[in-house]
Amino acid sequence: MIRQAAFSLTLVLALAACQKDSNPSLDQMGEQPQLPAQNDALIPAMTIPTPAGWDGELPTVPDGFTIAPIAKDLKIPRQMLVLPNGDILVAEGRGGHASPVRPKDVIAGIIKKQGTSSVKGGNRITLLRDADGDGKTDLQTTFISGLDAPYGMALVDGTLYVANQGNVVSFPYTEGATSVAGPGRELTKLPSRINHHWTKSMTASPDGSKLYVGIGSNSNVGERGMDVEEDRAVIWEIDRATGASRIYASGVRNPTALAINPATNQLWTVANERDELGPQLVPDYLTSVKDGAFYGWPYSYYGQHVDPRIQPQRPDLVRKAIAPDYALGSHVAALGLDFAKQGGFGGAMSEGAFVGEHGSWNRRDPSGYKVVFVPFRGGRPSGKPIDLVGGFLKGDHARGRPVGVAFDPTRRALYVADDVSNTVWRVAPKAAARAEAVAKGARPS
Repeated sequence: MIRQAAFSLTLVLALAACQKDSNPSLDQMGEQPQLPAQNDALIPAMTIPTPAGWDGELPTVPDGFTIAPIAKDLKIPRQMLVLPNGDILVAEGRGGHASPVRPKDVIAGIIKKQGTSSVKGGNRITLLRDADGDGKTDLQTTFISGLDAPYGMALVDGTLYVANQGNVVSFPYTEGATSVAGPGRELTKLPSRINHHWTKSMTASPDGSKLYVGIGSNSNVGERGMDVEEDRAVIWEIDRATGASRIYASGVRNPTALAINPATNQLWTVANERDELGPQLVPDYLTSVKDGAFYGWPYSYYGQHVDPRIQPQRPDLVRKAIAPDYALGSHVAALGLDFAKQGGFGGAMSEGAFVGEHGSWNRRDPSGYKVVFVPFRGGRPSGKPIDLVGGFLKGDHARGRPVGVAFDPTRRALYVADDVSNTVWRVAPKAAARAEAVAKGARPS
């Protein structure tokens, strides 16, 4: 049995290796990405860099910036939340319980597992404290334990909300506290049947009255049947006072992070698009989220480009599908999103969005594996992404993979969760850049 499975895996990988590399001449980043013809291969390319240690090296950042680890030995860090006093909360966990439905799902599972940490998920939230603002953690301690694959977090009016893979729970928060006891109060249950995409991203509305939760699909493109996709591939709006929910937007295959653009108070998301149409279909994206909008999944992508694999077709829904605002590139697996605030890092990074790109597993030449900054002007994307944090790949290995990103405007620092090396990285301007920012009115770290 084991020998037969090994032979099958070898055969599948050999077939996958026959797939074409991506075409570097295609421009797939920005407001008008180039989309090639579909290539629905029997066995798509599946290659993932395997984990390797940093061995004393660091991720790369542009000239004028520094990067350093502020927390190590975490248990699968995912998303982060910067609290008003500068403390950082880190959600740690690993969820999902979807069984494979096709032979290539089994192979994909094996390939993806090769690129993950062997550490067991923490099912907790860890607090990091840098009391004197020197960029080094003075305290690293468990803030909340006993959670169920926590991911999204939001703090509103002294209440901390946590999105587990199956519900939203709340805890009373006191500034300066180093732990919270008790199971928390359930505000509402979240769709958790199968949980192919288990991560539940979350943010609060600008006035704090609503919570927005991203709920990913239960399949790549409906292969489990559409009955299990009820309330999936959507963004919920939850009334914070009552727990009542409604679908705010739909057709978003996997909205992995949510954030409010401070320039416009508009909700934005990054989303992971569908697989198995080729190495350059479909681009993952960053988009504003419009109330009542339909973004195409599973019937179409990038507006009204029809996906023929889903049956029966729904031309009525395709006609309603709107294109996202900004392409990030195909299969970069964007998992992190936060906006620059109070002038950000200044210059080209004074207005815009930080995006953590976890990295591809489903193309021969890797994509993603970095943190980028998407510049904005007047509340809208304007220009190509700027590479901010790189160096996660070394040869055939991944020394880390970025997940959540969180910007602290008070200390002018960006935090990056890395769920392969189980580290939180801190990116900040060097002293000269900070001094210039202070002269312009920003507070130093």
